[in-house]
Amino acid sequence: MAREDEVVDVRMTRDEDGTVLIAAGPGRRPVDAYDDVAAAGPDFTRAVLEVAGADLTWPVLDDPGLPAAEVHDPGRAQQWLWALYGERVAAAVHDCAAGQSDVRVTAEVTALAGAAARLGLGHWAARWWPASYADGIPELEPALLGLESAALTHRCQQLFDDEGDQHDDCAAELIEESLGALDPLIQWWRAQAQPSDTARHLESVLRLLDDAADSAGLDGQALRRLRSSLDVRGPAGTPVDLGALFARPEGFALAAGETLAVGGRVIARGSGTNDWRRYPPGFVDAAENAVSWTARAFGTRRLIEVEAVAHRSAPATDTLLFAEVNVNGGAAHRVPLARRDDLWTGHSDLPSALPAGVRVPRIEVGVLLPGFDPGPGTPAETDVRAEREAVRALVRRRLAIAAQPSASDASPLDTSPLETCSAPFLAETAATATDEDY
Repeated sequence: MAREDEVVDVRMTRDEDGTVLIAAGPGRRPVDAYDDVAAAGPDFTRAVLEVAGADLTWPVLDDPGLPAAEVHDPGRAQQWLWALYGERVAAAVHDCAAGQSDVRVTAEVTALAGAAARLGLGHWAARWWPASYADGIPELEPALLGLESAALTHRCQQLFDDEGDQHDDCAAELIEESLGALDPLIQWWRAQAQPSDTARHLESVLRLLDDAADSAGLDGQALRRLRSSLDVRGPAGTPVDLGALFARPEGFALAAGETLAVGGRVIARGSGTNDWRRYPPGFVDAAENAVSWTARAFGTRRLIEVEAVAHRSAPATDTLLFAEVNVNGGAAHRVPLARRDDLWTGHSDLPSALPAGVRVPRIEVGVLLPGFDPGPGTPAETDVRAEREAVRALVRRRLAIAAQPSASDASPLDTSPLETCSAPFLAETAATATDEDY
């Protein structure tokens, strides 16, 4: 894994529309991370950061290295290119934008690179973390992850400008949305008997948050308590139950869902496809078998029942998911799913007339949220399924690290090597202390 001051080979090419594509590291080639799905992999295998004049992309399942970049405004990007890749790359991007078609130089792994990669991973975790009771993967407290992402955004402020078109330049918004976790975060920092590296990590986050809030002109009681705690820390507080500190109310609220049919003759049942790309985070348990269906016969009538295990954060009212049902390769039709307790449920008639000789229909089922759904991806479902399992393996490794804090001498926010991406987020550490039965 690349370290600060290490040199890395970088290649730059110019696309037909003038976009400069940067690829760093051996064997990497510029690819459009959005259009070349087959080359880049599914969305959930990439961490993406929108910065001034460009989009940065890191592979989540491999060594992050220096990011690939699509530089669509080289002039705006010059403010950070040198700080992220080094002066040779900044000059080469300028030359490439001016007309050179293929430029190769060496880049330096800079202090900004590690923080940027970690920020990209934080945004990835907020969108793609595969929380699942069935798979034993605890969810991350979104407000706690939001506060650390806000701190990292402030640390990476050099990547952004004042044009207002970079959605990831959102430190102030993240702080305001996540204020509920600030007092527990301060209590955690002040607690007794915690590893020294965890204490330094906590203090780094809190000081960056204080500076970010001050720069954005934010105020309020929680932020004033943060400032006073940082000014005079005082004696260490009492030990805290980390799991209880960030615990959220338990239980599922009931919604007006349909009662599934009973009786009839079961003619087929199976598991559906749980494609994370087709609904927002926090809607459905991320387990591969979270979607199930049963087909029943009532005389000549055929009925399909669909169930999807709800994520704890799933909306209890006013939102319907849909199951997309395909029978024997025919046209897909959608079945509305309402949330009832810990399930999304719904049922619909199937075509009563099956092809000659077919007694058991071939049924494919997936869940989606209309308006959000980008549509099925181009890679084969078996490939995407393998990628989902690789992501689950990745987060299990990260949680195992989080459960056994090291005694390193530096916080992930105090150092710049790219391997800090492997260091746990505070939300991951807190998740390992949960009392939930995962």
